[in-house]
Amino acid sequence: MAAKEADQEFVEYVVGKLVTKPESVVTTRKIDELGVLIELTVDREDMGVIIGKEGKTAKAIRTLLRVLGAKSDSRINLKIVEPEGGEPRPERHHEEPRAEEVPVETPAEEKPTAVAPVVEEEEDDLMADLDI
Repeated sequence: MAAKEADQEFVEYVVGKLVTKPESVVTTRKIDELGVLIELTVDREDMGVIIGKEGKTAKAIRTLLRVLGAKSDSRINLKIVEPEGGEPRPERHHEEPRAEEVPVETPAEEKPTAVAPVVEEEEDDLMADLDI
């Protein structure tokens, strides 16, 4: 078997520290016209940990690989392989309501704004300023 490259060892090390079954972490490294592709396979139970909330963990690993690749002037991509017989993704619990389900709020009656009454003395002063 060929010696593992630094980028492949890096992925195995980081992912191995995150998952509950590090012995099931498997990576393959391929080089093509787009750069280096590292395919990552983990145990089905650890998929959520690797992807993270809203994909943040996977994005962080990809960002670190981009930095590692910049040091060696190569482009490194990470593909997370879904395990065979994987369970379908659960539906979102916080789906947006459909348009027909959105309650329509009626605008509250507009309250008239109070206007301070003009005092006659102020009115005389205003007229004097106008020189009418």
